[in-house]
Amino acid sequence: MLRIVNRVLLGLVGLVLVVAGGAVLAVGLGVDPPSWWPHDDQNDVLLSDTERTRWRDAGWWWPTVIAVLALLVLLALWWLTAVLRRHRLAEVLVDTGDGEGALLRGRALEGVLTTEATRSDGVERAHARLTGRRSAPEARVRLLLQPHVNPGDALHTLTTEAVAHAQNSAGLAALPAEVRLRGAKHRAERVS
Repeated sequence: MLRIVNRVLLGLVGLVLVVAGGAVLAVGLGVDPPSWWPHDDQNDVLLSDTERTRWRDAGWWWPTVIAVLALLVLLALWWLTAVLRRHRLAEVLVDTGDGEGALLRGRALEGVLTTEATRSDGVERAHARLTGRRSAPEARVRLLLQPHVNPGDALHTLTTEAVAHAQNSAGLAALPAEVRLRGAKHRAERVS
């Protein structure tokens, strides 16, 4: 969801900047602007003295400007923290059966998933990452497959062995996994 919001916001900001900049550039190059365009001459400035000082004496002007700028700063800070926030799961809550619970390091479970996936037949490299909540983790696994491997077999082996073992060992009701498969690049074989 965050990736979609980032792309939409960046796209909208970029579109507004390109349209505004292109319009100002077009007027500066001598194109006749439409009647509603605020600048109608090559020598026209973006903000005249009258436009800059028009609302200065109004009592509502400065509180409105400060409120809008503060809101923009808060939105920018929210966006920055959302982008920089750590998405990797640090620990997994394991039900011990006695009503308490234990914490399992997320990196340890990721390491086990990666190691077991790498041991599978035909997997050249594997990388696992845990996301989600402590009580409901989700796995994201990337596999680099050797050229001779059937992707369906590799996926079946991963889900029935590595993911199932991780789910059982952590005592989780479910461990949803998103798996991305990629084939290793290799030279063409010569047939004689």
